[in-house]
Amino acid sequence: MRWVVAIIGVVALVIGVHPRAQTADLLGTGTFSILGYDPDTGEIGAAVQSRVYSVGNGVLWAEADVGVSATQAIVDVSYGPKAIALLRAGLTPDAIIKAILDSDPDPGYAGQPWPKAGRQFAVMDAKGNYAAYTGPEATKWAGNKSGKFCTAQGNILAGPQVVDNMVKNFEETQGPLSLRLVAALEGGQAGGGDTRGQQSAALIVVKKNCGVWLHNDVVLRLQVDDNPEPIKELRRLVELSVNREKNRRRPTPGCEGVNGAPRTAVAR
Repeated sequence: MRWVVAIIGVVALVIGVHPRAQTADLLGTGTFSILGYDPDTGEIGAAVQSRVYSVGNGVLWAEADVGVSATQAIVDVSYGPKAIALLRAGLTPDAIIKAILDSDPDPGYAGQPWPKAGRQFAVMDAKGNYAAYTGPEATKWAGNKSGKFCTAQGNILAGPQVVDNMVKNFEETQGPLSLRLVAALEGGQAGGGDTRGQQSAALIVVKKNCGVWLHNDVVLRLQVDDNPEPIKELRRLVELSVNREKNRRRPTPGCEGVNGAPRTAVAR
């Protein structure tokens, strides 16, 4: 049976299951994610956890100086790159939500129903303005929660306390955006999380030219693809990254404070 489940997880990136959706994932999956913005550094990012293999591959989308998006539930992965393209074209997050839904032909998936009324996605621009949508047919409990410079959303959750906790942790945690995003996932899990359990988690943070080496906008991109405690492992990796940044002699110009980097040159 384990080999069957493993094959299913690879074949189908199924972020949420609906009674009408005949999906290859017999276990069913749920997902909770958060988009966030740090006005002090200009970083934007997102994090996600799910009972699905390698969830980050289909949920998180980001581009520096443009914005970030998460697409999940009865997922159409194209919503992610479409949202980024529309942000780049100057549309507001609210307008993007409407435009993408209106243009969705609801084609089904592999010859089976895959209703767009069950989709869930969120969009945030480079200044922290955002909009989120939870379709009326997303598998319960499903919903989204607005916060200050953040939006949390999820499906097949233990209840609204999952997204409530995520926003609370994001708003109350001090430090780099990456750590605040992880804290949000921890809050969601503490609230019951995905009712089917845990398997993978992912995180992305972007800021123009603030990644490692030349012309890299990716501050941090991490995926924990198969782990009984993926959020715990994600925190370990994020803390490792933040500690490395803190020990830099000086920050890259324009990247002061990014991911915990010094805000001025550090005396040695």
